[in-house]
Amino acid sequence: MRARSFSHTGITVSNFNKAVRFYWDVFGCPLVGVADTPPVRVRAFFGVDAAQPSCKIGWIRVPGGATLEIFEFQPQLPAAAVPWNRVGLTHLAFNVSNTQKWYDYLTSKGVECVTKPERSPRGHTFFFAKDFDGNLIEMMDLGYMYYVLQWLGPLGGWLFRRGMYKKYYEEARG
Repeated sequence: MRARSFSHTGITVSNFNKAVRFYWDVFGCPLVGVADTPPVRVRAFFGVDAAQPSCKIGWIRVPGGATLEIFEFQPQLPAAAVPWNRVGLTHLAFNVSNTQKWYDYLTSKGVECVTKPERSPRGHTFFFAKDFDGNLIEMMDLGYMYYVLQWLGPLGGWLFRRGMYKKYYEEARG
């Protein structure tokens, strides 16, 4: 058994409409679905203990096929910073072309960029920005590796599992 593709990432936002506008205005990602969750399900499934809890869920389509699923709960808990060394999710990432151009574009839109574009030891460039709730967004330009991964990714995965990354698969079984 194996997964067919990456489907989505879910984030809880402070303001549903503001999130829809942010991801559309800044990244060109349209809202493609909305659902209001009944209070009984919000209590039972999501564990929100309140008299009349609510949850609005939206699906924002990202170019390339993935989806960003957004949740707005009422009542809300305040946002908390996520330390890099805490086990769990840390950020979402967009594949882009020309990180310097994206950096200039995002700063012109008033988006907080927490790092400047830099080159990794493997050659790709990247930087981090934040959405209006402080969620980290990595902007990454894989350069030629974008095409290598797109077209040769399955073959590369098969080769690497049997070659230079074999030890990681063996340790996971032990």
